[in-house]
Amino acid sequence: MSEATEPGGGETDATRPPSRYNPSPRAHPGLHAIALVEIGKGLLALLAASGLEILGPEPLRRWIHELIMRFQLDPAHGAAAWLVNAINPGGVHLAAAVAAFYGIMHVLEGWGLWRAKAWASWLGCVTVALYLPFDLFALARHPGWLSVVVVAVNLLVLWVLARDLMMRRR
Repeated sequence: MSEATEPGGGETDATRPPSRYNPSPRAHPGLHAIALVEIGKGLLALLAASGLEILGPEPLRRWIHELIMRFQLDPAHGAAAWLVNAINPGGVHLAAAVAAFYGIMHVLEGWGLWRAKAWASWLGCVTVALYLPFDLFALARHPGWLSVVVVAVNLLVLWVLARDLMMRRR
């Protein structure tokens, strides 16, 4: 008789697939790992938003001018010149607001994933699915190990989140 069967011929608890979704957050280490990354990304975005609001446009313009001089770029033409002219108080406030929104969404998603909430798995699936076409385009345009790793990690995250949602449907 094999170890995987009971005397009656049935499966043991160790080999039987779970019949119901385990709602305990402790049962989802993959979600916890993703949650930590999402919370970290969110906190960094909130830090960037705060920095933009505290600094304002003048230090940013000064840093771009320093980059133009350091790399001997044309200060009147090109992307760097356009960026210097595009930096204004309204643009900095808008960039800070977008970064703050991005940060809040990622912190909320991370909290939801840590607590094994279905809405957080859905939100994660949608956001990863939105990123994937851009990642695949980057891989096609700039093939290399870094592009492959980014696509592989995003596919892994998508698999973990989709698997969580599929297990909930059982």
